[in-house]
Amino acid sequence: MFITFEGIEGCGKTTQIKLLKRNLEKQGIACKATFEPGGTAVGKQIRKILLDSRNRGLTPLAELMLYEADRAQHVEALIKPALERGLWVLCDRFFDATVVYQGFARGQDREMIAFLNKKATQDLVPDLTFLLDCPVKIGLARANSRNNKGQDRFEREKRAFHRKVRSGYLELAGKDPERYVLVNAAQSVDAVQKEILKYIGPFFSLGKREV
Repeated sequence: MFITFEGIEGCGKTTQIKLLKRNLEKQGIACKATFEPGGTAVGKQIRKILLDSRNRGLTPLAELMLYEADRAQHVEALIKPALERGLWVLCDRFFDATVVYQGFARGQDREMIAFLNKKATQDLVPDLTFLLDCPVKIGLARANSRNNKGQDRFEREKRAFHRKVRSGYLELAGKDPERYVLVNAAQSVDAVQKEILKYIGPFFSLGKREV
């Protein structure tokens, strides 16, 4: 299975993926946790450019192209090989993030984004997408509290930007309820993980057969 996690800054994706990976492995399901941008060696270099708060002059189109370059490398070098080996792949952000951050929030052409996503992913679509949703105020407070090295480019954006991101995610989830699972991320870490496990539990037997 290919499972992605989406949400605004500070929604808890990274923490929930770590917990889910641990719980899956306890069930005997082999899995690979990864993230975008930066899930590959090449991607790590791209990530530095994208998140460096000093790169204020990075244009929206250049930003979009960098994300797609990272994704193309990620799919080809890591995600597809892992899925072909029968692993469950847990990914912190995927193409939906580009739709909302570069499309809804940055205003880039969504048809162009859809075309680039299709090429970069080789038509790969997640089996499940957990949207960890919480108010912008809560997410940014969490993000700021965890950062010892200062805010990245996106965390420095105005709240209006993050509200557009959240709104975009909720719109995508509403249009694709079969893939999206909406989770209240304002809850405690344990409560969020309990919701995720409750939903994904029926798939455990499938994972055990595959690995």
